Amino acid sequence: MEFESYEDAYNYYNCYAKELGFAIRVKSSWTKRNSKEKRGAVLCCNCEGFKTIKEANSRRKETRTGCLAMIRLRLVESNRWRVDEVKLEHNHSFDPERAQNSKSQKKMDAGTKRKAEPAVDVEVRTIKLYRTLAADPISYGSSISNEGEISKNIDQLRRLKLKKGDAEIIYNYFSRVQLTNPNYLYLMDLSDEGCLRNVFWIDSRSRAAYAHFGDVVAFDTTCLSKRYEIPLVAFVGVNHHGQSILLGCGLLADETFETYIWLFRAWLTCMLGRPPRTIITYQCEAMQSAIAEVFPRAHHHLCLSHVMQSILENVIGLQDSETFQMALSKIVYGSLKVDEFEMAWEDMILCFGLSNYELLRTLYEDRERWVPVYLRDSFFAGLFPFQQGKSSMTPFFNGYVHQHTSLKEFFDMYDLVLQKKYQQEVLADIESRDSSSLLKTKCLYELQLSKIYTNDIFQKFQEEVSKMSSCFGIAQVHTNGASITFTIKECEGEGNLRDVRNFEVQYDKTGPEVRCICGGYNFTGYLCRHALCILNYNGVEEVPYQYILPRWRKDFKRLYVADPGYNNVDITNPVQWFDHLYRRAMQVVEEGMKSQDHYTVAWQAFKESLNKEINTTK
Repeated sequence: MEFESYEDAYNYYNCYAKELGFAIRVKSSWTKRNSKEKRGAVLCCNCEGFKTIKEANSRRKETRTGCLAMIRLRLVESNRWRVDEVKLEHNHSFDPERAQNSKSQKKMDAGTKRKAEPAVDVEVRTIKLYRTLAADPISYGSSISNEGEISKNIDQLRRLKLKKGDAEIIYNYFSRVQLTNPNYLYLMDLSDEGCLRNVFWIDSRSRAAYAHFGDVVAFDTTCLSKRYEIPLVAFVGVNHHGQSILLGCGLLADETFETYIWLFRAWLTCMLGRPPRTIITYQCEAMQSAIAEVFPRAHHHLCLSHVMQSILENVIGLQDSETFQMALSKIVYGSLKVDEFEMAWEDMILCFGLSNYELLRTLYEDRERWVPVYLRDSFFAGLFPFQQGKSSMTPFFNGYVHQHTSLKEFFDMYDLVLQKKYQQEVLADIESRDSSSLLKTKCLYELQLSKIYTNDIFQKFQEEVSKMSSCFGIAQVHTNGASITFTIKECEGEGNLRDVRNFEVQYDKTGPEVRCICGGYNFTGYLCRHALCILNYNGVEEVPYQYILPRWRKDFKRLYVADPGYNNVDITNPVQWFDHLYRRAMQVVEEGMKSQDHYTVAWQAFKESLNKEINTTK
């Protein structure tokens, strides 16, 4: 990110710190030679470092923990302040009240606060993120030789492709939505000439939902990669019913590294610097590089169904070959061990004469991003189809946005689509709360989780319980203290013994803990049939608590409004009045949506509050 001044950069980081609940200070700064003009600085968490020996003898409470969270700022040629380095992780808990009373917050006067705080949330609706234009020295076949004109020409190519009236449509939509959703945030990427390149937007519900369901995120670029009329991209997660939820949208000028860097940093900033554990995307080298830079600790994987489709579309002469399709599916979905997959892949390449296909070579080199056998240590919450026949999540706007959908048509339907998705979640909540699923077996695990899981997730788990009957032949093959390795056979098909497969399951009776070679738990978020059989074999009557994820529970507590973060409100600042009251009111609204009784209580509370306000003003 870049800022117009050092003060803007300082205030932005200060507001970000306040939102999370920590204080900041200037660790170091430097000036130009023979000048007092500042040209760089490091802003750090107030808990950075440790007391000196002299300070340690004082009676003041020790507050420093050696925290490494910081940002490094540098003045660049464009006379803007660029963030060169960022470390977001803290080694201590946050203390919003202490942060509120820190020197960094107190020294911001009311005017500065009013100008700066909204970059994090309410008061400013647009953050202009600038970036340096990095153009390859190419002329795209033109005879332009002037370097400035080349840059100008490339910059024009990297503008958002808008039709007449589209800019007004975007502006009008964002202006209108802020009247009904004060915590709505949008960011624009502008060129040095002020031309619009990229847009990103997100509402408060999506930001709050990310706090509950941000462990796995799918980044959908269908519209962009398939050259739809609107270059739409979407961050998508999955809720406690297994339904897709929107976690942010954007319009992009292109698919370059720089564009993705801007978008991912903008999105991460809105999520207060909390990256997902797993991110799933289509195959794109520029995107892959950007993810590695912005989300270095996230597990980045490719959409398996998209990879399989691209293979079938590019292998000439074999697109309609059932033999090839069956061989490919068996290798990808059926391999339980790494060497098993690698040998089978090599045999397939030789058997079908595919050694000259560059796509297959590239995919094989990148196999650890998309082949299920390599991905068992990543968590997917059901977003990755690790078994054949399992479908991946459809695009969030599937059925609404088509090849020739215009920007106007999209924004006209956008709120209606979101409202329909919200209604589906509310109906699923009510159904899970008021109805019980029909049991199919006498298994205690089924009975236990029918009372815990939401109906949609329970039905998927119920499939695993039902398939326990196809598992047999449990054998103990290795023991190491409390850890035991079992093998279990499964008959895949209609009783045909030729389809019998062996699965290894590790069991530790001290936990108890169980781990199957199929990796079903990490792929879906609930135990597979093989693990359930081993638990049952060892006399474990209930699924251990650690394998019942809160994100699938019907009583999962969540509020789709950002946490206020602090209770200390500046009583002289009307903007903070509004922000605090709005957030608290939205919490009441969320509670009131849970049932008719909750609604009655919430409405009664609102009426009483309104009556008191009216009587106070008389």
